[in-house]
Amino acid sequence: MPLVFVPTPLGNLRDITIRALDALRECSLLVAEDSRVSRRLLSALNLPGKETWTYHEHNAAATTHPILERARTELVAVVTDAGTPGISDPGAALVAAARSAGVAVEVLPGPSAAIGAAVLSGFPLRRFVFEGFPPRSSAARRGAFAESFGLGIPSIWYESPQRVRAALADLAAVDPHAQVFLLREYTKRFEEQLLGTAAEVSGRLAEPVRGEIALVVQPSARAERADAAAAPADLDERIDALLDSGQSVSSVAKALAGIGYGERRHIYARATGRKRLRRETNGS
Repeated sequence: MPLVFVPTPLGNLRDITIRALDALRECSLLVAEDSRVSRRLLSALNLPGKETWTYHEHNAAATTHPILERARTELVAVVTDAGTPGISDPGAALVAAARSAGVAVEVLPGPSAAIGAAVLSGFPLRRFVFEGFPPRSSAARRGAFAESFGLGIPSIWYESPQRVRAALADLAAVDPHAQVFLLREYTKRFEEQLLGTAAEVSGRLAEPVRGEIALVVQPSARAERADAAAAPADLDERIDALLDSGQSVSSVAKALAGIGYGERRHIYARATGRKRLRRETNGS
């Protein structure tokens, strides 16, 4: 019997698929991110209660093996709180473990806030990148934005309502001309769609901010990065100081990218050159 990943509605219950209903009805074990949420969902869909185990980052190591053992002989359905399991939760590790253990896996198609937001943005989607949640600190967040925008393609981010304004401020600092599409409460009664620069979107976002939020960003051609505008001499000084402390070129690139000095690959190349120059200068 397979381990079946079952997408569930983001908000509108009519988004449930017939195959998802079949899996939820026929499974003997339901693996859920939050059992309280899954019980409410089953009740709303008029489905019978199921034996339910929780599976999240804090208990994944202990529960993976028992889940897979059940899936060898029974239909086991995996759900997240909303949308497709395995995105921004430990579900991907469960798939990998199942494949290693020889347990069949199925993933049903269904709701995804990331894909819905990307299509609604109207940005060109021949190529795009899903980045998940940005780092919590401002410096690391700016570094993540700068590195992603350097690809020159749309990026998709999730953010909490408590941090979205700070994220928009950092986004504006990294690339003030980027086009931002904000999708809040997708498929729900108070769905909101905002398009503009980060500053414009932030100005139109009502307080208090509530609900689930997805951001799609199309970097500008100029991609003016405020924190990456440091003079080369300053960057070289920071590189030299970190190299003197014994850090590797890779560690130097990661550290400086994280505080907004540009893309990691560019810093890596510059640090490699600085290390070579210093070695040649010192004759060692």
